[in-house]
Amino acid sequence: MRSSKSRSRAKNNRNRPSGGNVVNRVFDSSGPEGKVRGTPQQIIDKYNQLARDAQLSNDRVAAENFQQHAEHYLRMLSEAQREIEARREEQERQNRERQAERDRERAERQEREAARQADPAEAPQPDVVDFGAEAAAPDAGLVETPENKGAEAPAPEKKEKPARKPRARKPKAAPEQAAPEQAAADNGDAPEAAE
Repeated sequence: MRSSKSRSRAKNNRNRPSGGNVVNRVFDSSGPEGKVRGTPQQIIDKYNQLARDAQLSNDRVAAENFQQHAEHYLRMLSEAQREIEARREEQERQNRERQAERDRERAERQEREAARQADPAEAPQPDVVDFGAEAAAPDAGLVETPENKGAEAPAPEKKEKPARKPRARKPKAAPEQAAPEQAAADNGDAPEAAE
């Protein structure tokens, strides 16, 4: 359970402006004539009007009281405006610094680029591929393509192989001579040799 002291402290802290946007914030002011509600500028205008009315009725005490209330809100408003202006100036200063840094980097890049263009040795060089080394080392792991073949020396003309000669066959025996020999071989009789 909370103690009453912590509750009263928290309650008092709620009424204080927390550095937010005081210029547009709506306040409830408890003045001598009752509550006045509005933004700080509206409250200032209202208290100034009440102070003029009190002066016209020859009530110097009430007029001073209203002027003091108006002055309080005027101080709050001017402090908030000073903070806003300080933040704006800080932002502008940071923006100028960032812009100056970007300008410096851009100038350095342009100088480097100009130096590269002026000195070709400093310019980035393309990779050189030696196709002759690939031809000397066929096991380089590269696949030979028609484009690569065109880049090399022209291929030697292919020699045509001489036409093959048909294979010589053993001539067949004439059918008349082969018949008696075949018949004799079938009967088991061998032809008799001439004596």
